[in-house]
Amino acid sequence: QVQLVESGGGLVQAGGSLRLSCAASGRTSSMYAMGWFRQAPEKEREFVASINWNGAVPYYTDSVKGRFTISRDNAKNTVYLQMNSLKPEDTAVYYCAGGNMGTSPSLYAYWGQGTQVIVSS
Repeated sequence: QVQLVESGGGLVQAGGSLRLSCAASGRTSSMYAMGWFRQAPEKEREFVASINWNGAVPYYTDSVKGRFTISRDNAKNTVYLQMNSLKPEDTAVYYCAGGNMGTSPSLYAYWGQGTQVIVSS
């Protein structure tokens, strides 16, 4: 089993920055990739970014390219999402996920509990 715990969400003004962290424990070797998804009220969960096990292949959805950076520290079993130039439309609950590489939630077997990000205009 794998446990994922997110932290770092909060309230920020538009144009500001936040860094989300996701600490993994348990059988972390079973996860080839880790990703971030988000879900806004009354919307489906959507892919944000993912990164493979050695950090060599980051991938982003178009709406966050150039603003968000995903990285991982395998020594700490932690993945990060640095979010810059935040916009009100980035407001959502952000979820960390672990599993296979890809943009579909179904590729990820493990999920954190989510952390709220609110961007005020």
